[in-house]
Order: sequence, then C-alpha cells, then structure tokens
Amino acid sequence: MLSLALCTLGTGVSAHGGEKTYAQLPSETPANFAPVTENFDYVRREVDIAMRDGVRLHTVLLVPRGAKHAGMLLTRTPYGADDMSHRSDSPHLAMALRGYDNPADIIVQDGYIRVVQDIRGKHGSEGDFVMNRAPVGPQNPTPVDESSDIYDTVDWLSKNVPESNGKVGIIGISYDGFEALIATIRPHPALKVAVPINPMVDGWMGDDWFHQGAFRQQMLPYIYGMVASRGGKYGWASGYRDDYDLYLKGGSAGDIARAHGMEPLGFWQKILAHPSYDAFWRDQALDKLVAREPLTVPTMLVHSLWDQEDNYGDMAAYRALAPKDPKHDKLYLVIGPWRHAKTWEPAGAIGAIDLGSDTGTTFRQDILRPFLARYLKDGAAAIDIAPVNAFVTGENRWRKLTRWPSGCAAGCKPAMQDWYVDADGSLSSTKPTEGFDEYVSDPAKPVPYRVRPIQSWSHGVPDQVESWPEWLVDDQRQFATRTDVLTYTSAPLAAPLSLAGEPVVRLLASTSGSDSDWVVKLIDVYPDEVVDHPAMGGYQLPIAMEIFRGRYREGFDKPASLTPDTALPYRFPLPTVNHVFLPGHRVMVQIQSSWFPLYDRNPQTYVPNIFLARPGDYRKATQRIYRGSSQGTFVELPVVNVEH
Repeated sequence: MLSLALCTLGTGVSAHGGEKTYAQLPSETPANFAPVTENFDYVRREVDIAMRDGVRLHTVLLVPRGAKHAGMLLTRTPYGADDMSHRSDSPHLAMALRGYDNPADIIVQDGYIRVVQDIRGKHGSEGDFVMNRAPVGPQNPTPVDESSDIYDTVDWLSKNVPESNGKVGIIGISYDGFEALIATIRPHPALKVAVPINPMVDGWMGDDWFHQGAFRQQMLPYIYGMVASRGGKYGWASGYRDDYDLYLKGGSAGDIARAHGMEPLGFWQKILAHPSYDAFWRDQALDKLVAREPLTVPTMLVHSLWDQEDNYGDMAAYRALAPKDPKHDKLYLVIGPWRHAKTWEPAGAIGAIDLGSDTGTTFRQDILRPFLARYLKDGAAAIDIAPVNAFVTGENRWRKLTRWPSGCAAGCKPAMQDWYVDADGSLSSTKPTEGFDEYVSDPAKPVPYRVRPIQSWSHGVPDQVESWPEWLVDDQRQFATRTDVLTYTSAPLAAPLSLAGEPVVRLLASTSGSDSDWVVKLIDVYPDEVVDHPAMGGYQLPIAMEIFRGRYREGFDKPASLTPDTALPYRFPLPTVNHVFLPGHRVMVQIQSSWFPLYDRNPQTYVPNIFLARPGDYRKATQRIYRGSSQGTFVELPVVNVEH
C-alpha cells in the first residue's frame, strides 16, 4: 500500500495542507479571483480596524466612485456587516444597500461613503460579544466599551479614507440605534451627527426584554440566535405553528429556555439572575447614562408610534436630553406613524390603517436628508428643520413643534384629563358611580395578544404572511368579547379629541391571588360605518397599550406579594401618543391580566422568581376593578387644544 501511494504521488498527484490536487485534471477554481468591478459606481473595501486593546473590528467601506471630500455615514451592527453592505449583486450602490438599516436613497443622492462595522464579538470582528455592552464601570470591569470602540473607529476613519472630508455621522435602528446613541457619550471630535432610530435604551423598563417587570418571552428566539454563536448560525426550532401552544405547553419562560438548551448562554443567565430592576439594569440604562453627559453631538431621535419592539427608549432618551438643549439646536425629535424599522421603506399605511401619504419618504427626504447634509457636507447651508416633527395619527398630518409634548408650534401644552370607567361599561370624564367590576383570570387560558395562530416574531411561518411587525394596530374586537377582558367605551365624540404625550393609568384593583399582571389598552373605535373605507367600520385601533407586573407596585426594585382581596392603587404610563379621535369615533379602554404569549404568564401566586415558577404555582384569580369618585380607576389623557 505504501509503495502504491508513493507511486501515485510520483505520477502527478501532489499533497499539501491535507488536500490532494491532480495535475491531470486540475481544479477549475482559481487560487485567487478578482471580480471585474470597473463598471461599478462604487468601490468596496474591507478593513479590520484595531481598537485600543488590540482587538480588530471587521469594517466594510462602500465608496462612491470618484468621491472627493465626501462625508461618511457609519452603522455598527451585530447582524453582519458583509450582508448589510451587500444586499444584492449589482454594480449600483443603491441596489447593494437596499434593505434593513440602509438609507440607500440618501446615501446615493448625497454621495456619502457608507461604512458598516461588525461590533465586537460578532461575525467578522474579534473579541467577546456582550449583549448591549455596558459602559466601563460597575457592570463592565474591562478597559473597553461601545463608546471606546466607536471613538477608535471614528478616529481611524477620519484619518485613513482619502476620499472623505473627515466628517463621520452614525445612524442605526434598534440594536444599531443603541450604538448610534451610545456614540454620543465621550465622542470623537470627528463625529458630527448621530441618528438613533428606535434604539434599545432600557431593556427592563420598556424595550426588548421586559416591560415594567413582565418578561417578553417571545424574545427568547432572539436571545438564542444572537448569543449562541458569533455568526447567528443557530435558528430557533419550535415545532409549533402557533406560539400560543408552544409557550403554554412549555411552562414558565425558564422551563422553555431550558428545553431549548439555553443554560450556557451568558445573557440568558443574566436575565434569570436579574428579574427585578436592580443595579444590573440601572447601571446600563442608556437614558440615565446620556443624562450625565454634555450634549455635544447634534442628535436626531426617531420614534415610531407603533413600535412593537422598542417603543420606550427613544422617548426616555429625549426626556433625558431635552433639558440640555435650551436653544433647540442640538437635539431633534421625529415621531412617526410606523412600526419598528419602517423608516427606510415607503410608509403610506400600517396594517389596515391608511396614513394618507408616504410618511417614510417624507421623513427621509424632507427631514433626515437635510439634517445629515448640514453636518456631513462641506459648506452646507443652515437647515430649517423644526426641533420636533410629529405626525398626528387620526388626522394624518405632520406638525412642526419646538418641544415635546405639545400640540402646536406655539406651545399648546397638554392638560391631563381624567376619563373614568363606569358601571355600565361606559367611559367618560364624568365622575362614576361607586362599585367594582370583576373577571376571572386563568393562567391556563391566558388572553392572546393577537388573533391565533400566533407566529414567532423571529421568522416567518410557512404559508403565513409575516405579520408580527404590525400587530400593534390589530383590530381589538376579538378580545373585547372575552369574559376575562373588561371593556369601557365612551359615547361618540361630538368634537375632535387631541392627545399628545403619555397617557397615565390610575388603577384601583384587587386580586384573590398574591401577584397579578395588569394590561390596559387605549383604543380608538371607528364609527360602525366609514364612508371612504367601509372595511374599517367599527375597527378598534389600539393607540397605546402596556402591561404592569403587580409585584412592583411599591418599586421596580422592590418586588412584594400583593395582599389578597385588597384594593390597591397602581399608577403607570402608557406609551407616547400623538393622536386625534375624530368626531363620531369613540374612546375605549380595555383591562385584562394576561397578554400571551408575548409576555410570560404571571402565576398569580407570589414566587420569588417567576422564571422558576412550577406548574402548581399557576392558579386562577378573581380580579376586581374599582370605580369611585374620590378613588377608583381612570386614565389620565394628555389633551391638547389645537385648531382643527
């Protein structure tokens, strides 16, 4: 056998590096290949930029051919710089960039150099991945963080791209929006502008992981895919068509994660260990961090009114930063009628709701484009952009404002108006009768957050239209008929009712259990007949909906059992609204105690950690919602008086 092998090698077979090649029939793939790109309207470059600790971050630059003194637009992402910068095989930059988190039209029109970088520990970048890496400090004992990586990246770009003018802007959505906002902390002088869109800011208070204590368990597939590998090669396999069945049969969120082998995932272990709003979450809440820093980089925060993933963070960041900008020349806010990450697409509708115009293109061309040009182009003229550009849903028009919340450019500060629930299922600003309404909340039959079958948000289900992104505008009629949902409705309005700001829930409620969730929905009920859109007759459009985990009524860091059968007050905000209830429409409030499977089920029996709840902990409870003139349940609506 040995002599035969030697003989074979001697007759045209070579071996090197564990591979065999045959001279008689050589490989048809060349050792090196250079695609012909001279006819492309851009040049692609890849570089691994060294950070201060020696870790190299994979970075892609797309340079318009013939560019000179061009501004640079950077996005940092955990989702793959190579894919984000190569959406299709095309000689045209616009086609190469079309898709997620690429304002392709603006980049091409204004000749920006597009830069996309893999964050530390993801895809082509070296180092360790840490979800939403906290700044150097109590939760990050290392010498590097996202801010330092951005600083070092901007420093390299400003000195090593000859076609540029040395000016860098950063932009991004969601996780990439988190990167765009954290870039404003201790920024490099060459960072001239930041645009965080739907950013992850506080994962416990109201963004991806929790909402006021309730865990968003349908984020488990996201955590699984992000943390299990550097390149996201492992997909979540549920085996169910309907997520309602998957999560109900799976038990607690901890049981479901264990069944999918998530114990080795570091971030999941952190969530398990920190179910309450302790220092782990507070120390990395980005709105609190930017509040401690000077506002030096012009920043445009972009908020989507129906953001199904991160509807808390950008408004929290705006509240933190607004006091630092008394002249209204550094901080800008855009409020649009969108779902998460809709800003780069045409947006003439959301779900069944006609918005009256292409709001996405209006934002990009009339607001974002001149804003970026002002800071990234040489010799750009001053811009005439209002500090706040807010789309009014219901009326379908943009308002230019000086501050938020407001109903008009002159101020029109909202005044909180109390709308009370009453005995006959009515809702009004009139003081109600004393008493209570009750329902039975059964963890074995939780209220679905949308009509079943409920698909996983992370991937499409065969033969189903991808519908997760726009569930926040789903018609709520299916839920109003359940016996474990209380519904209160106003009379048809005689005049427009304009809201701008955060509604506040004032709940007086009791449970026969020792823990409970409370879900409150503010809904615009269309007339039974709508002349221009007959299909919208009677539609129940959610305007703002939120959940509150009862154990945190005394403080988000102080979970405590509830005293059974005792009326207790709760106060919590609903998401930001900018809406007009038109004449003939009605105002509705729905109240329930589960919102499944988006949020994990509350056992309704107090346990120290709901992630570890056992089957016997889940019990029915009788819930009572109390009415009364001096105390009782009502919603404070931020009403503004404006001319219609």
